[in-house]
Amino acid sequence: MPELLGPAPAVRTSHYRRARDTAAAALPGLPSEATAALNEQHYGDATYMTKRELFTTYPDGADDRRLRKHLWVPPGDGGESLAGGVLHRANTFLTTLRPLATTAAAVVAITHHTAILALRALLEERPVTELVDEARHRKTPNAAILLYHLHGDRFEPACVTEPDC
Repeated sequence: MPELLGPAPAVRTSHYRRARDTAAAALPGLPSEATAALNEQHYGDATYMTKRELFTTYPDGADDRRLRKHLWVPPGDGGESLAGGVLHRANTFLTTLRPLATTAAAVVAITHHTAILALRALLEERPVTELVDEARHRKTPNAAILLYHLHGDRFEPACVTEPDC
């Protein structure tokens, strides 16, 4: 991976343990900084529930979750939608990314499914609904490298690398 990153990349992760562990395993010895701006969608009272538990416990929201995933707000306190809270945090991350991308050799962001969709929507200037539809047809991989280059004030996709399964 050093050939992709160059010297002294800036590594950012979500606050979630699995993102921090991934950074430590994938980029040993490199310091990383956790930021709430990369945190995934908060599921409120449904946090840690499986889909089956969620739909059994909160059956009234099942169709909304399936049909309007980007607008769906999980039940209970603290739940947020992809198009709301997650997209807002991703935008916050991008405001810090632009200056960082001009000073660091590379910026590595390690995060989760909904945050990835939000970041891609902003980086690629695509509607989040389009990315949600793509994710329905072709599941977002558990691991991938999405490489973007900053050209002027725009990020342009350079390549995608996914593990063979």
